[in-house]
Amino acid sequence: MDTMGIPVKLEAFEGPLDLLLHLIEKNKVDIYDIPIISITEQYMDYIRGMREQKLEVASDFLVMAATLLEIKSRMLLPVEENEEEETEDPREELVRQLLEYKMYKRMSMELKDRQFFADRVWFKSPTIPEEVLQYEEPFNLKEFIGDVTLTKLNTIFRQMMKRVENRMDPIRSKFGTITKEEVTLEECMEELRQHALTHRSFSFRQLLEKKNSRMQLIVTFLAILELMKTGEIRIEQDRLFDDIRITSLIAA
Repeated sequence: MDTMGIPVKLEAFEGPLDLLLHLIEKNKVDIYDIPIISITEQYMDYIRGMREQKLEVASDFLVMAATLLEIKSRMLLPVEENEEEETEDPREELVRQLLEYKMYKRMSMELKDRQFFADRVWFKSPTIPEEVLQYEEPFNLKEFIGDVTLTKLNTIFRQMMKRVENRMDPIRSKFGTITKEEVTLEECMEELRQHALTHRSFSFRQLLEKKNSRMQLIVTFLAILELMKTGEIRIEQDRLFDDIRITSLIAA
């Protein structure tokens, strides 16, 4: 406080707890054992200084002043000795508020520092090597076929091949015949895609049974494997020895 009539510029505080924390740190006292009398006197000096400079004193500063005076008066009263009951410290609630405020103040300062340094951070556009861009994740066949192994698929495929051979006339098959050009793998894959769009689930065995030649069976089997690899279909078998079902994963 100015005792010689010289104007003194008072520091600005965000609130009464900010002022109290400043006084405690300035006097280098233990926050858990606040010398309430001296701290109250310094706090009241600050309030009087604000009034002398005709500054508006916020209501929360006045509320804290009243609280400090109450604590001061309770600290000055004689304490009745009672061994059974522990006497409550009048400063306890004030200490709790100060510790909580101190924690939030440090957090706000940390966030302010991060904001300051964040303005100095520059980001560059990603420069990914061509080899990385062209990388394709290895195909996990087990993910698509689950418990259905290629051995089971191969078994059904061989059974269908044997049926086709049994349907052939052993004599006439030796004669020269005019046959339609066999379907290509790409054409067979497209045919399966179209079938999968209208049949969300169909039998693997029945699909092969519709083929009339060895070449059609082979190409169809290869097309199924390719569509499994690209993730367009999935094969499932509910129980052991059940029919293997092909499920479409193609969006309609």
